[in-house]
Amino acid sequence: MGRVTARRKVLRIRDGVVDQRPDTLAAEEPMEIRVGGRALTITMRTPGDDFDLAVGFLVSEGVVRAAGDVVAARYCAGATDDGSNTYNVVDVALDPSLPPLDVSLERNFYTTSSCGLCGKASLDAVRTASTWSVADDPLRLTPALLSALPERLREAQRVFDRTGGLHAAALFSATGELVVVREDVGRHNAVDKVVGHAVRNGLLPLRESILMVSGRASFELVQKAVMAGIPALAAVSAPSSLAADLAEENGMTLVGFLRGASMNVYAGADRVLLDD
Repeated sequence: MGRVTARRKVLRIRDGVVDQRPDTLAAEEPMEIRVGGRALTITMRTPGDDFDLAVGFLVSEGVVRAAGDVVAARYCAGATDDGSNTYNVVDVALDPSLPPLDVSLERNFYTTSSCGLCGKASLDAVRTASTWSVADDPLRLTPALLSALPERLREAQRVFDRTGGLHAAALFSATGELVVVREDVGRHNAVDKVVGHAVRNGLLPLRESILMVSGRASFELVQKAVMAGIPALAAVSAPSSLAADLAEENGMTLVGFLRGASMNVYAGADRVLLDD
């Protein structure tokens, strides 16, 4: 398994005082995702929960919809001089009864840690129809419940405490209980790890649940939530206009700038119960 963190000597300057000391950085390494032995994509990620990442990515691409769709996930030998395993290649075996995977030029793209949509041919290519509708989900939220989520997420970010350089995504129940949290250098990777954990444990669709992310709410994060059947997405920072549009189109509740008791509801405000 790859390292989650790495140590590096840095020159530190504080109020005119200069010294050298080791610092802890979040690890970032490439991971190739294969399906049935065929290369699909490469993503830059923080090692850890790699099987969740691979399966979650396949959910967001509309390839996997249930735990039974995945027969196995395993590491393949990496390309090293001595032939040792780098744990940077994951191969996912799918149920043979599923339609053959279309590994075309549009789908075989390079994904950086900052952009989950790099190489997509057009916006139409990512408006994938989800297996489940979130518009009729019975989830109801209160400002008090929502305002408690950022601190609960922050308390669960163990690697962030050591590096200060990781995004996080967490799944909460309708009553605000933490279900799972994942960290990664990429926002979309953290979400894929959460979704992958859910599908591998037979939890999809994630009805009456809330996805909380530590950064902004971009289009691809809304899309990933929709594909997993999550009816609400909350972020500590701003959403993009396209993210708000996609949330509204799909009947999802989208909350941004969630900081303390302050928040903006950009879509699905009917789920938020307000006092008279």
